[in-house]
Amino acid sequence: MIELLVVIAVIATLIAILLPSLGQARVTAKATNCLARLQQLGVGTQSYLNDFKEALPQKLGPLPGGGESVIGALFAGKKGQVPFYGIDEIGPERRPLNKYIIDFPVPPDSEGGNTELIAFRSPIDKGAGATGLPIPGLESTDSMYDFIGSSYTLNDHTLSGEGDSTLVPPGGGKMPIVVNTAKTWLIGTHPIYNFQEDGDRRMEWITRGKVEVNLLFVDLHAKMRIPVPRGIVNKTDDYWFSPL
Repeated sequence: MIELLVVIAVIATLIAILLPSLGQARVTAKATNCLARLQQLGVGTQSYLNDFKEALPQKLGPLPGGGESVIGALFAGKKGQVPFYGIDEIGPERRPLNKYIIDFPVPPDSEGGNTELIAFRSPIDKGAGATGLPIPGLESTDSMYDFIGSSYTLNDHTLSGEGDSTLVPPGGGKMPIVVNTAKTWLIGTHPIYNFQEDGDRRMEWITRGKVEVNLLFVDLHAKMRIPVPRGIVNKTDDYWFSPL
């Protein structure tokens, strides 16, 4: 009996030691899978740039006050839940990068429904604790893929606000000259905008208590688990928002 208790105690100790390591290994595996999908988006984006004379994927969406403007969230993915800017109306058929990524026919948006596009869903996507929308049921989300239509976002504006453009001109068109293609990010996971306009959207996707992001850069190299500093910080040692 004593020997059995000793064996059980040893097994329990080993489990206690190994469980955190196994949990971290699972997190790393998911983050790596996310990075692979991000790199796939990069390959598709390069083909798009070649076809559209260096203009990033862009789609006009309706503005709440009337008229239309290029809406960065519509660059790829499926219909989302946000009832603004066409996010809940413009689906896979009309989101421009999709045909460069997926290899199956997408039903017209007019047919209703919403085709699932796994290429745009990150396995680390945990949504946002605070979306900034004062709409019942949309104050938070557990999936940015469902909320916006994609777990990934285009670098089309700075943290100061959506009127401050970066790689997509305000009226649409060709991407500006990028001074440092290895530093300026192109596509990333949504936590890159966690502190937009100095808020905290509580996007802790990889590590609890930390805001980290996977990024694809203009030169098409990608990096994993980059820390995002608190506040409006548009240039760090790891990445730049601005092309200049």
